[in-house]
Amino acid sequence: MKKLLLTIVAVCIGLSLHAQYNKEVVKEILLKTDTTYIGQKIKYPVCTTADIKISKVTIPAGASTGWHKHDTHVFAYVQQGNLTIELEGGKSIDFHQNSTIAEVINTMHNGVNKGKEDVVLIVFQMEGH
Repeated sequence: MKKLLLTIVAVCIGLSLHAQYNKEVVKEILLKTDTTYIGQKIKYPVCTTADIKISKVTIPAGASTGWHKHDTHVFAYVQQGNLTIELEGGKSIDFHQNSTIAEVINTMHNGVNKGKEDVVLIVFQMEGH
């Protein structure tokens, strides 16, 4: 009986959370993944507090981010342009406008704009303390 009651409560909570938006509002999931684009598992860092940053990053035509790596997970939405990410070892992956990126962690990479227009990224990052 307890299990049935808990199931009913969970369903009701789920329905109420889903019903918080007006019918006219459209929610579209852009990225749902448990791995980066090279298959690394996404794990929450062990920390007591964290800062969340959302940044707009513009990479001009012909420019690159420079070789770097992230020690925490970073996610991005390609708002404009096409981004080529070069990985150590010579592999590269293209991300086009309106695509999403679950960045690699502890892996050297370089974001390159090979196009004629700016690449604009909306970047989501958590930094633990």
